[in-house]
Amino acid sequence: MKKKAGVIGHFGFGKEFLDGQTVKTKTLAKELKNVLGDEHVTLCDTHNGLKFLIKLPFTGIRMLHSCDNVIILPAHNGIRVIAPLLCFLNIFFHKKLHYVVIGGWLPDMLSGNKTLARSLSRFDGIYVETKSLHKRMHAFGFNNVYTMPNSKELPAIKQSSATRNHEQTLPMKLCIFSRVMQKKGIEDAISVIKDINDKADKTVYTLDIYGPVDVNETEWFQQLMATFPPYISYKGCVPYTESVNTLKNYFALVFPTRFYTEGIPGTIIDAYAAALPVVAARWESFDDVIYEGKTGYGYKFGDIAEFHRLMDEIASCPQKITELKSQCLKKAKLFTPHDTIKVLLPHL
Repeated sequence: MKKKAGVIGHFGFGKEFLDGQTVKTKTLAKELKNVLGDEHVTLCDTHNGLKFLIKLPFTGIRMLHSCDNVIILPAHNGIRVIAPLLCFLNIFFHKKLHYVVIGGWLPDMLSGNKTLARSLSRFDGIYVETKSLHKRMHAFGFNNVYTMPNSKELPAIKQSSATRNHEQTLPMKLCIFSRVMQKKGIEDAISVIKDINDKADKTVYTLDIYGPVDVNETEWFQQLMATFPPYISYKGCVPYTESVNTLKNYFALVFPTRFYTEGIPGTIIDAYAAALPVVAARWESFDDVIYEGKTGYGYKFGDIAEFHRLMDEIASCPQKITELKSQCLKKAKLFTPHDTIKVLLPHL
């Protein structure tokens, strides 16, 4: 039976992965099944990357033979191989190819990879997360690009919970909810919070860190944890279905990323569904995701001194955060799978 769509991405079947790539892949596939019908969607898991790549030519032929549309969601390494191979195989099948981009790094990769650029120019659709990425891709000469925000299926809290009086007493509870690695800026947040608390000679802020530790940075994080004062803790991993219940009791989410090419981080969608304002570094697509003074505040990318000043201002006037909660909940409605998939469907 001919399938309407085949999805190639990291599902990690049988295992629990909480990274943004896996969550986005599973979310898209589930919504496609909801819309097209389970029987019209087939899935291919790229987990165990080397084994997958060895089988990729056969997988590609099977997908193109059985599906009208092939949708891929690879990360940095996978896209270099998957896109050119599918383009070559599609010479014989003439099916529609779609690339749903995760994050905001693609334009930088294309500037140094003409083979990949030529392959992607032959895709029927490239779906980036933000308007700023759309503009950058268009500047490269791509006319097959569409803006499809990241999304999550989350049980947002009730409006009454977001708008009730949030009297904030010390200490104010902050959290980080992301992959645990140096380039997520975790040390920046720790440094700022330590300095503010030390100068005040009391615990103004606490910080709880959630998320999977990058497998290549476990030693770094173990050493970092050894320096934690009592008001900073690592809380481990939380299933993405429980993210809202975990976040809703915090004062604010901090996102001090050092990845300038972030797209729409899933952690911010989690925060909005929990009516939780965000304090973040101004990465490339910041303005596509955070409304300054409405759903959060930003500081100059990489500027720790400005980060410090902003957190000092918030400490002296907590209402700068608490008054934003209802706006965060409204913003969450823009990142539901039901709405974002409407960008993809007309091209299938």
